[in-house]
Amino acid sequence: MFGHDNNTPQQDDNATAPMPDATLSDAGDSQPTGAPPTSLPPVGGDDAVTYSPDDTPAATPEPAAVPAPAEPDVATPQVAAPAPGSDDLLGIKQQALQQLSPLLGHLDQTPEEKFRTTMMLIQASDNQSLVSEAYEAAQKITDEKVRAQALLDIVNEINYFTQHSEAA
Repeated sequence: MFGHDNNTPQQDDNATAPMPDATLSDAGDSQPTGAPPTSLPPVGGDDAVTYSPDDTPAATPEPAAVPAPAEPDVATPQVAAPAPGSDDLLGIKQQALQQLSPLLGHLDQTPEEKFRTTMMLIQASDNQSLVSEAYEAAQKITDEKVRAQALLDIVNEINYFTQHSEAA
C-alpha cells in the first residue's frame, strides 16, 4: 500500500512479531511455556486451589477490618421509646383540630377538597359529628367516580363508628 508492492512481504526492523494466543490453541495437551493451563483442577474439597492467569495460586484477600460496635450506653434504653415531647405534639394536634372544626366553612375549597379535609378531621379526631358535613360535601362533588368513592368512604367511616361503639 502507498508505494509498496502488496505482493512482497514487508519487514520492519523495529517491529516484533505478534505472540500467538496460547489459550486459543487446540493442540491437545501441549501448551507453550508460561501460558495459563487450559484446564483447571476440579473445584471443591479441602485441596481446591484457585489459579490466577500466571499459573500461580491466587492469594486470598484479607477482609477489611470492621470496627467493633460501640458498647451501648447503660443509661440508653434498648427499646424504641416515643420521641421526647410526643405528648406535647399530640396536645397541639388536638387543640388545632378543635380550632379547625368550626373554621372549616371559611376555607375556600372545592367540594372534593372540603370532603377530603373533613374526612381527615374525622379520622384524626374520631369526631363522628362531622360525618354529616363530609356527606354534604360528597354530594356536591360533580365527578361521578370521585363522588362514588367519597360516598363509599362515608359508608366505611360510619361502619367504623358503629362497629367501634358496639365493641365498647
